[in-house]
Amino acid sequence: MTETVAATATRARATHAPSDHRAAVLASFLGWTLDAFDFFLVVFCLTAIGKEFNVSDTRMAFTITLTLAFRPVGAFIFGIMADRYGRRLPLMIDLVFYSVVEVLSGLAPSYTTFLVLRALFGIGMGGEWGVGASLAMEKAPSRLRGVLSGLLQEGYAAGYLLAAVCYFLVFPRWGWRPLFFLGGLPALLALFVRARVKESEVWERTRQTEWRALGRTIVSHWRLFLYLTLLMAMMNFISHGTQDMYPTFLERDWGFSPARRALLTGFSMVGAITGGVLFGLFSDRIGRRRAIVIALVLAILLIPLWAFAPSTAFLVAGAFLMQFMVQGAWGVIPAHITELAPDSVRGFLPGFAYQCGVLIAGSVVVLQTQIAARTTYANAMALVALVVLAVGAIVTALGREKHGITFGAS
Repeated sequence: MTETVAATATRARATHAPSDHRAAVLASFLGWTLDAFDFFLVVFCLTAIGKEFNVSDTRMAFTITLTLAFRPVGAFIFGIMADRYGRRLPLMIDLVFYSVVEVLSGLAPSYTTFLVLRALFGIGMGGEWGVGASLAMEKAPSRLRGVLSGLLQEGYAAGYLLAAVCYFLVFPRWGWRPLFFLGGLPALLALFVRARVKESEVWERTRQTEWRALGRTIVSHWRLFLYLTLLMAMMNFISHGTQDMYPTFLERDWGFSPARRALLTGFSMVGAITGGVLFGLFSDRIGRRRAIVIALVLAILLIPLWAFAPSTAFLVAGAFLMQFMVQGAWGVIPAHITELAPDSVRGFLPGFAYQCGVLIAGSVVVLQTQIAARTTYANAMALVALVVLAVGAIVTALGREKHGITFGAS
């Protein structure tokens, strides 16, 4: 009788999402959107900031690498807090923290100060994804987890698109500094989380009540952590290798003006958002790994069109389709790795593994500038993309998945 009641309760949790699941997904989506918006402002303004501080593209690219390198610090701090104290409070603190740092970046008087602030921003950026993803995926209905995963992850592409629009409208008139002042907006999102989003019921049922028990649980899953770190390293090599230096590629190899760079990269992010949501939906039907591998293999086939387009029309098509596939694969990731993570460490393990993967992959932009210095950005980006897409597909295929599991059922 007890088993029947427990089974009935488990099925009820699987089919009936919390009443605030839409608010939780929206808050997590907007948090990741504004996080990415703040990050990509540096990508768009890289050469302009470098000129003001009198530093090279490679030294400016290092600020991007440093931001990525400090993301694991944020994932560790805020992830531990999320598993010990709940998802909401760490998310609100993180939103306010990285908003303040972004505004200060717009006031930086020197390259050194800017460098320090970008490291601090990396801490805030690293904390947001794991906490937000665990909150959203734990509240989302399991039958819709894939498509909502795609929506959540494509907050990153939406942030890139928003950065492109703001760059197009603001930079030609007022320069790069006012763009960073807009980065204070995420602080307002903390008020929305406070007012509209309740604590995760899954966390409340499976929470660790002692630090020692939490630590033992984390250590016991070290094999899973290593696999997730490898997977996320490859996924970040793929995304940063196809996105971060793309505006610079358009400027150096194609001679695009700031406005044209913003328009094309913004259009490519429309492809990214579409791909992320559609492949997320696709993964609900055919499984997480299969959807990711299909997207990455199709991206490999698009490299010639993406990097060596014979005309502007083909360049536009290549940019759109490449990001459709790259972010199509990424759209599956929040559902995939939160499903793999145990309930009691879901706030920490996926987010920390994600950001350790970022740390490993953060050097890709510097590598691309170094290769491009000897040849062209097209050659550099095509070579890197071919290698990381192929290896990423292999790592994904060799892993496992827990497609559609019920969180908090154990």
